[in-house]
Amino acid sequence: GKITFNLPHEINMTPLVTGATGFLGSALARELLKDGRTLKLLVRKNSDTRNIDELDCEVTHGDLQDRDSLKSALAGCHTLYHTAAYYSLWSQDKKLIYDINVQGTRNILESALEMGVEKIVYTSTVGCIGLSEDGTPANENQPMNPATLCNDYKLSKYEAEQVAHELFGRGLPVIIVNPSTPIGPRDIRPTPTGKIILDFLNRKMPAYIDTGLNLIDVADCARGHILAEEKGRLGERYILGNKNMSLKEILLALETLTGLKAPRIKMPYWVAYAAGLACEWASDNITHQPPSVPLAGVKMAKYFMYFDLSKAIRELGLPQNPVENALEQAVRWFKENPVLS
Repeated sequence: GKITFNLPHEINMTPLVTGATGFLGSALARELLKDGRTLKLLVRKNSDTRNIDELDCEVTHGDLQDRDSLKSALAGCHTLYHTAAYYSLWSQDKKLIYDINVQGTRNILESALEMGVEKIVYTSTVGCIGLSEDGTPANENQPMNPATLCNDYKLSKYEAEQVAHELFGRGLPVIIVNPSTPIGPRDIRPTPTGKIILDFLNRKMPAYIDTGLNLIDVADCARGHILAEEKGRLGERYILGNKNMSLKEILLALETLTGLKAPRIKMPYWVAYAAGLACEWASDNITHQPPSVPLAGVKMAKYFMYFDLSKAIRELGLPQNPVENALEQAVRWFKENPVLS
């Protein structure tokens, strides 16, 4: 057969990136361009393309629910970064979350297998990794407690990760990355974490819940995807994260950055849960708009999402730039780009 492995990187490895209009996907596209790669981006028609408008990339239109469009997008691509997902803590159409996250993932991964794509990096989430009972940071081997799959997004992503494992068993050269909570600029939708920063800036956060997250600079998280392609072991999963912080610590860091006071009132979990129930009911039955307090978010906040990143640091060389800098960039970006009133 023809020998291609000794060709220069750029010629040999044109990647297709799905989800490139999103927060993490657009950061990944930027990191790949920095490396001098030629890129193809899979974009749905009618997508908000502000995050990629100034990037020098080939845009191909397609949809995860349309296999023909995926095959033509994958033509000539040696690598696939599948970052696209329906990321929402509430949806009027629950079925759509599964159609995109589970069946859509199956569609593109099976297409990649048929087309002979040489390397696939699949973006899962730390929501698919179990949490330790005693609150110590969990690693990639922590078994999943199904009780923590407390919303359609997490459940759909868990099922999608199982699809990736199944196709690995059928010969798909896939590496799974599990980002924690990326933060930084260009969070246009915004993500639930971006919304915390935005609510803080808009003084819409009178109290906080006692919970914790693992934060990572979105550029480091994107770089972790590329390092996974270059150094990751096939079939393995890698947590892409950095600093474990309680919500209170995050809000105090925002106070330091902005001079705005962080909330001092700790809200009891049951109060937040009751508010979430009420808001969710109103969204489902009356407003048909996303709830101001998503019940899924409250349920997730019951657990401290703390993770051990040593595997990705050791095997991939995952960068660990200070998350405070990423918070500062996010704050600056939200101030300069009013995404929500």
